[in-house]
Amino acid sequence: MKIFVRERMRSEEGTKKPRFRVVGVQGGDLKIYAKRIRKCELNELAKHTGAEIVYITRDGEGSEGKRAAC
Repeated sequence: MKIFVRERMRSEEGTKKPRFRVVGVQGGDLKIYAKRIRKCELNELAKHTGAEIVYITRDGEGSEGKRAAC
């Protein structure tokens, strides 16, 4: 099982806000209801389910007017 997450643009380390956004889950029977999640919560989920956490890198654009070409 894999949990795909990316770092949120508006959160920074030490701001006491969830830093990651769950993008998707592959395999298994896991449902995540939170849109934003903390790293310690991700690690706990992975530990109990045996999932691998995949961190997706950002393209650096982030502008709402532009769309990233994938």
